[in-house]
Amino acid sequence: MQVHVYATLRPIVGGRDVEVSLPRDGTVMDLVRDMAKRWPALAEHLLDEHGRLSRRVNVFVGGRNARWLDGEATRLDPGLRVDIFPPVAGG
Repeated sequence: MQVHVYATLRPIVGGRDVEVSLPRDGTVMDLVRDMAKRWPALAEHLLDEHGRLSRRVNVFVGGRNARWLDGEATRLDPGLRVDIFPPVAGG
């Protein structure tokens, strides 16, 4: 599955797009844990202190925020686009 990362996450993974292999019934949480394992520096951005998806990061599946779908349990079909945005501050 191709995942698009943005802003401060790009230097960590080495670019804008990364390929991640997931099991057939993979979820957002499977994706996040796999990415944190492959790129340990991502863990502090993607996971909270309990190993859950951080509330500061936004994961979009097919253009929709996973929080408004099934959250961490959102299924990732191979054809869906996944975008991960780090926290944004300012104004």
